[in-house]
Amino acid sequence: MSKKQDKNIDPLLMDHDYDGIQELDNNLPGWWVGLFVITIIFSIYYTADHLYFNNKVDAEIYREYEISKNKQDKEESKKPTKEMTVLTDATSLANGKIIYDKNCTACHKPDAGGLVGPNLTDKFWIHGGSVTKIAHTISEGVPAKGMISWKAILKPKQILEVSSFILSLQGTNPAGAKAPEGKEE
Repeated sequence: MSKKQDKNIDPLLMDHDYDGIQELDNNLPGWWVGLFVITIIFSIYYTADHLYFNNKVDAEIYREYEISKNKQDKEESKKPTKEMTVLTDATSLANGKIIYDKNCTACHKPDAGGLVGPNLTDKFWIHGGSVTKIAHTISEGVPAKGMISWKAILKPKQILEVSSFILSLQGTNPAGAKAPEGKEE
């Protein structure tokens, strides 16, 4: 270093030296200090807003969302369902069988003869035997009887496929089938 540079650096030079590395005592850049001050001011505002001025806690906001969502779901379920057409193609029935085997056999048996749930192979239906009514029963469930709503799990096309598969089982008369329940259709 030249002597001229040493004179400019001497006032800034700190009085310690580590392994030949000298440290200068420079001021922080103004924008950096400004950003730090803005961050402190924002944190004070944010803390005050969150703790004192925001009257709703996250749990309350979520509860209100759930209530409005439930109201919306109830209104949608009251709307008349459009008539559905039974799917008869092999692919749809095969998909319906897969869905039935995965989700329905625990209550209705693999042959649909009924276990805890009703027999699905006879002409008697508790909630209606049209494809639209079966799809509605699957979609909304029957909570009073322990059947969950499947609309959150199955897509509408899957519900139609399993409904069509159930209708394809009509008249199969499985061994050990449950006694008829509901009205004849």
